[in-house]
Amino acid sequence: MIVLKLAAVIILGYLIGAIPFGVIAGKLARGIDVRNYGSGSMGTTNVLRTAGKGAAISVLLADMVKGIAAVAVAWAIFASSPSVLAWGLVAAGAAAVIGHNWPVYIGFRGGRGVTTTFGAFLLMCWPVALICLAIFIIVVAVTRYVSLGSLLGAIAMLLVMIPFVILGLEPYAYLIFGVIIVPLVVFRHRGNIKRLLSGTESKIGQKTEIE
Repeated sequence: MIVLKLAAVIILGYLIGAIPFGVIAGKLARGIDVRNYGSGSMGTTNVLRTAGKGAAISVLLADMVKGIAAVAVAWAIFASSPSVLAWGLVAAGAAAVIGHNWPVYIGFRGGRGVTTTFGAFLLMCWPVALICLAIFIIVVAVTRYVSLGSLLGAIAMLLVMIPFVILGLEPYAYLIFGVIIVPLVVFRHRGNIKRLLSGTESKIGQKTEIE
């Protein structure tokens, strides 16, 4: 039964995470596929640069809700199995991020997974999620690099989680969530990392020309 529940939350989490709100918003706002412009991502930052603030805000909220929804579904499914609840939440949250990054609906070309990760972790462990959000905001405010804020915020999720687990405040499974997700976030930002190192990364507020 537990195996079937895990399979269910992984499949449902992936399908929820794979909903391409960024592409949908780009089509509605500008009639374009945002993945063909800018960074090639369907995430909030690229939507902001290519489709405008309104579309970007809607995508930010929708992508965050994807993570929340996936974890909420897992919570309902594992409500009767409290001993493995945390693992079910981790499985669903991770699946949602993978779905966002590689969405089956649009040829497996998705986003970076940061906002969906935040949504999932917000429901799992809101104190750590808010600490990471604060780090993200500070880094972006100082440097104006969303990618750098995303990377440092993701890494902080793993590092900040360690004392929470050691002190017994949160389950070990949540640390595993970080171990799975942080490498994915770094991998998906590999192009951004190269541009950051070369000094060619775009800062927030810069727009992408649409022909």
